Amino acid sequence: MDAGRLGLGRGLLNALLPSLLLGVPVVSSPGQKFDPHMALRIMEEMQVRNAFIPPTALRLLKAVDNPRAHYNLNLRTIGSAGESLGRETCEWASEAFGVPVNEFYGQTECNIVLSSAAHLGVLKPGSMGKAAPGHEVAIIDGDGNVVPDGTVGQVAVKRPDPVMFLGYWKNDEATQRKFIGDWMTTGDQGVQDAEGYVTFFGRDDDVITSSGYRIGPSEIEDCLAGHPAIQLAAAIGKPDPLRTEIVKAYVVLRPGHAPSAELGADIRDWVKTRLSMHEYPREVAFVESLPLTTSGKVIRRLLRDQAAAEVPAP
Repeated sequence: MDAGRLGLGRGLLNALLPSLLLGVPVVSSPGQKFDPHMALRIMEEMQVRNAFIPPTALRLLKAVDNPRAHYNLNLRTIGSAGESLGRETCEWASEAFGVPVNEFYGQTECNIVLSSAAHLGVLKPGSMGKAAPGHEVAIIDGDGNVVPDGTVGQVAVKRPDPVMFLGYWKNDEATQRKFIGDWMTTGDQGVQDAEGYVTFFGRDDDVITSSGYRIGPSEIEDCLAGHPAIQLAAAIGKPDPLRTEIVKAYVVLRPGHAPSAELGADIRDWVKTRLSMHEYPREVAFVESLPLTTSGKVIRRLLRDQAAAEVPAP
């Protein structure tokens, strides 16, 4: 079961077609706005064993306190991808559903090249996992050099690779731009630790520049997700004449919580005491919902445009 709408790479290539080939039943429902209770009811009624649940859908499921107390679930595995899962959501979901959440990463051009595998002991909450067998993945700089562990750079996959695309249809120029030497670039920033785990930092165009710091929105959003009043959150850079950009957070509150100046201050302090001082959101906006793609990714571009429109013209 794909508890988000089916995306080409994840739903079709990773779930639907392999399942049909091997004769494994697939549960689906008509396309509709994601509803936590409906998703849990379907999983209960159909006794879903293996579910792909994108990070945004997992965060929306937090609206249901103690899911296993209200629904008779029989899950064996949960997989998640499409955007950064984060430590907070990973740990909450593992406890709420009683199974580890295996995060994985890839693109339509080269799918599932990083993965967790809890049953093999490959799982570190907050990271996307390690390079999957048969794939060479590294963090590189703009010249295609592999950077040292702990250094932020671009996630890249080396060719030849068994699942890498051959090229964009009738667009050789775009295909060439996708590569630096033999490294297929992803447009995603990440950092690898000494154990080989890769942590998502942010899309190239989502990275926030503030007072000389390069800030990835994922860490801030993960921190915000741990606040007891927050259901969903997105962090973007808002233009600022002094700092280049400031961090602005858009948050959707959990049921039972109401927007207030006091809550906004508490949210800022929550991040201040858990991350570096330059990462806390100087502005917090309460919203009813966040703009999402059909596959559940936050469309930060729309939030950036909205924030930029708030800045007075010079």
